[in-house]
Amino acid sequence: MAEPSPAPRKRPEPPPAPLRSVGGEAREAGALDGLVHHRLRLGIVSALAAGEALSFNDLKALLGTTDGNLSVHARKLEEARYVTCTKTFEGRRPRTEYRLAARGRQALARYLDHMEAVIRATRDTLGR
Repeated sequence: MAEPSPAPRKRPEPPPAPLRSVGGEAREAGALDGLVHHRLRLGIVSALAAGEALSFNDLKALLGTTDGNLSVHARKLEEARYVTCTKTFEGRRPRTEYRLAARGRQALARYLDHMEAVIRATRDTLGR
C-alpha cells in the first residue's frame, strides 16, 4: 500500500503593512485616507483649503448638501482634528465657522499626492 502524499506546503503570507492611526482610524501605511476620500469630506477640506474660513451655510450651499449630512461629515473631520469649528453669535443668530487645521492640510496634501501617483501609474499602463 502506498503512503499518502504529504499535504502541499502553503507559502507563508507576507506580514501585513504596518498600521498607523490617522484621525483616530487605524489604516495601512500608504493606504488611501478614507476619511478624506469620501466625496463630501473631500469637498469640505478642499473648499476650506481654498480659503481662510467658511460658515456652515456657505459650505452647505457650496456642496449642495443638507444640514444633517454636512453636520455629520464635518463632525468626523473635526474629531480627526482635520478641521476646527468655532461657534459664535451674530446678534441672536448662531454662526458656525470651519477652518482647515494644519493636520487637515497635511492629510489633503498626502491624499492629492496619492491620487496623482495612481493617475500616473494608470496612464503609464494605458500608454503601453
